[in-house]
Amino acid sequence: MRTDREETSESSLNRVISYAQRHRRIVAALVYTGLTTCSLGLSYLVHSDLNLESVLNGPFAQALLVLLLVRLGVNYLFNLGLGRWRYVGIRDFGRLLAATTAGSVVFFILMNWSFGALPSIPVSIVLLEWVFTGYMTGGLWIIYRALYEFTRVRQGARQRRVLVVGAGEAAQLLIAQMLRSSAGYLPVGILDDDPAKKGTRIHGVKVFGRARDLDEVCSRLDVEEIIIGIPSSTSDELRTIIKYSELVDLPLKILPGIDDVLHGDPSLSQVRGLELEDLLGRDPVQLALPELAESIKDQNVLVTGAAGSIGSELARQIAINGPRTLILYDQAETPLYYLELELRDLAPDLEIIPIVASVTDQDAVIQVFEAHNPQKVYHAAAYKHVPLMEHNPRSAALTNILGTYLVGLAAARASAQAFVLVSTDKAVRPTSIMGATKQAAERVVLHLQEQYPDTSFGAVRFGNVLGSSGSVIPVFERQLEKEEPLTLTHEDITRYFMTIPEAVQLILKASLLDSFPGHIAMLDMGEPVRILDLARNILRLSGRPFLLGENVIVTGLRPGEKMHEELSAPDETVYDTEEDRVFLVETAKGFSEIPYPLRASLDNVSGVGLLDFLATEFFSEGGGRPVWLEGLNSNLASSRSITETEA
Repeated sequence: MRTDREETSESSLNRVISYAQRHRRIVAALVYTGLTTCSLGLSYLVHSDLNLESVLNGPFAQALLVLLLVRLGVNYLFNLGLGRWRYVGIRDFGRLLAATTAGSVVFFILMNWSFGALPSIPVSIVLLEWVFTGYMTGGLWIIYRALYEFTRVRQGARQRRVLVVGAGEAAQLLIAQMLRSSAGYLPVGILDDDPAKKGTRIHGVKVFGRARDLDEVCSRLDVEEIIIGIPSSTSDELRTIIKYSELVDLPLKILPGIDDVLHGDPSLSQVRGLELEDLLGRDPVQLALPELAESIKDQNVLVTGAAGSIGSELARQIAINGPRTLILYDQAETPLYYLELELRDLAPDLEIIPIVASVTDQDAVIQVFEAHNPQKVYHAAAYKHVPLMEHNPRSAALTNILGTYLVGLAAARASAQAFVLVSTDKAVRPTSIMGATKQAAERVVLHLQEQYPDTSFGAVRFGNVLGSSGSVIPVFERQLEKEEPLTLTHEDITRYFMTIPEAVQLILKASLLDSFPGHIAMLDMGEPVRILDLARNILRLSGRPFLLGENVIVTGLRPGEKMHEELSAPDETVYDTEEDRVFLVETAKGFSEIPYPLRASLDNVSGVGLLDFLATEFFSEGGGRPVWLEGLNSNLASSRSITETEA
């Protein structure tokens, strides 16, 4: 139990700190005056072998007056005000070193090159003063922060000083709620890029300037947290605010997206931490859900690769739009089981049929079509990890090509209405076995459209998705959790990114186009993102510095990896469509007939002949055989040729 003396002592300490915060400019000037006087006095004493009389009879008073003017001016220029002391860190000590050095240099020049107006001063005194000032100021900062942290812990919950970026309607509602509630937020200032709002007040809170003034305003107002109150802000605007906030090292939070705000007034409960997806995402895609619902209503829909990142989101968005039956096909039983449970909660009246099997299992594929007669097929099953597939080319070829062929062929023979292949930008001018197999899969789909025109066949091509297993962001997050350096393969490597829901919405949208059959749809991925910038942003959001070579390490390109991905090849023609951000790609690359090695693989699943075909088709121009083909026996002469009619 706390004694009266402890409570009185703590109360006095709180009052001292509170007074210092309210009058921080005056207090800072007085403190720096005292420190400067002490450091210069100690310097003279040390220089004179502790002879106080010698110091008092010398030019100490004149030197002190000059030094005070210099120190106070330089400290102001270097923004060493009291507001920073509570959160002093490594960057602040760097600023202190620069300010102390600059002040000492100016002081020495004024005293020794004033043409007799001022008494000269020995270099040794200037150096001693520089050392004493640096140590005494730094020590005071540390003591002040320790006292502040101590009082904050003892006080428990209290109001946090918040700077709001944005002065629109959502921000105004948010500020009003902060002032009304007991949630512990105190709005102390606003920034907005509208110059007409500068100097105005919103609910008594002043607009101090633009977003670029963030560093200065945070220091002046003793800000503890920044909330971005612009629900409609784009990723570019958020990245700009992040850039302006790099020097302050304060928590960043954000209001939800505009869609969430439209369902009600912005509330403090909706404010959340800024996430990497906010910096990479783009304006949300509005899917015409009634059109999709009309397309699949009372129909049987098959999703292969249903347990994967794209497949599971396809299943979710399809489930809520009224199909009669949803068939989930995947060989990964555990994630498939959990997806089934999730969908039963999401759509209780929907009949869900989970199938655990591989798309290369011809009997299983045929049985699904015979038993359940799916009218719409979304083929997301694939192996997609580029470096891993370089070491497992047979699995990549059989799953990505043969699996596509088997499911597509079964769909055509069962008179399915539509077959949609989920493809990738790595299929464009491939440099990896994964990319080559996906381009071959695209060709298979286009060939099947020619052979079976009653079924709509098409592919949808797009880049990386945020949050998928094996993508760069989960890798970065795992490395951060383990406090390991972030690793990237090249400083200039770029990738396209899209959120998983956005990608799936556009896949569904593309499949509804009248012109989709026999084409490859290409999604608008926006501008490519530099992975180095991605690492920089994720470190900023985690409150860590960006130090290339220390906590960010470049490891070198991996086998089959491209520096920059493409969404279409130079010999392909891209057409606009009636749908925003969906394009059609016309390609001359197709199979006039299904290659023998692919047909042979139906009987002999070694896949070696298929790999030989891929090497010849995609990798012959550079000379030599790919690494993944070395040592493989390509003799499939004994394999029986199976035609489409026989399969």
